[in-house]
Amino acid sequence: MNVPSPYDSQLVRIPVRVRDVPVLGSETRYWEYGDPTAHTTIVMVHGFRGDHHGLEPVVAQLPGFRMISPDLPGFGESGVLQGCRHDIAGYGRWLAEFVAALGLTGRRVVLGHSFGSIIVAASVAGGLHADDVVLVNPIAAPALAGPRGILTRLAVFYYRVAARLPERLGFALLRNRVIVRVMSVTMAKTGDPELRRWIHNQHDRYFSAFADRRVVLEAFTASVGSDVSEFAGRIPQRTLLIAAEKDDITPVAAQYRLQKLFFDATLQVIPDVGHLIHYEVPAQAADALRRFLGEGETK
Repeated sequence: MNVPSPYDSQLVRIPVRVRDVPVLGSETRYWEYGDPTAHTTIVMVHGFRGDHHGLEPVVAQLPGFRMISPDLPGFGESGVLQGCRHDIAGYGRWLAEFVAALGLTGRRVVLGHSFGSIIVAASVAGGLHADDVVLVNPIAAPALAGPRGILTRLAVFYYRVAARLPERLGFALLRNRVIVRVMSVTMAKTGDPELRRWIHNQHDRYFSAFADRRVVLEAFTASVGSDVSEFAGRIPQRTLLIAAEKDDITPVAAQYRLQKLFFDATLQVIPDVGHLIHYEVPAQAADALRRFLGEGETK
């Protein structure tokens, strides 16, 4: 079942082109939105177990920019990485080579959401060129230390069980719709029943679009074993942190501590929302991004 998106009327106005580029021995599929001649290009990296669809509500709020949103290797429609693991080091290397393959000119902004925030931070700290960095729902501290650390520990147990079961059973457990729904219900904070229904439908449709069990287990291990604070001190670029007041994965206090680790970081905390800023309040995230980019132009 496909539940209509509340952002469709905005998204349909933005041109989109689907392209493929070879990176690290496999094909990365990406979606290019907006004006291809725009001075500013925003490269977007989605979160764990998602794909490019998750960031489309934010894309819908940003006419006038060129936006490039790939599916992470091993997820959505991109091939798996060859010769390296689907961990922070592997994804960081992939992102640097992906951006290099695009041959971008003009102002280059790199944005990461959730797990994507760790990938972006690691890649920029490792040498990826970016003029500005934007991290949405950044993982500011170890996930096991979050407000709902017990749920993270349950997730660790779930993924470990999936790894030990025979391939077919483990794969089925990872794609279990009941478990996916529990995750979705836990993360959604909006009281709007129609928006909640759409969010759950998005997770039903795209949360299990991974290539195989190995990919998702490697990525999960990376998602709970690393955080942005490990890389912040090696990121000299202007950085915008868009955090959520009710994020179950990273408390707001950790976001303020994270801000101090960067050379030049601005923190925007959005009230009454959790880890799904990109679904529940994409207009507020886009407004913060536009202000941040506008301030950069005047410096």
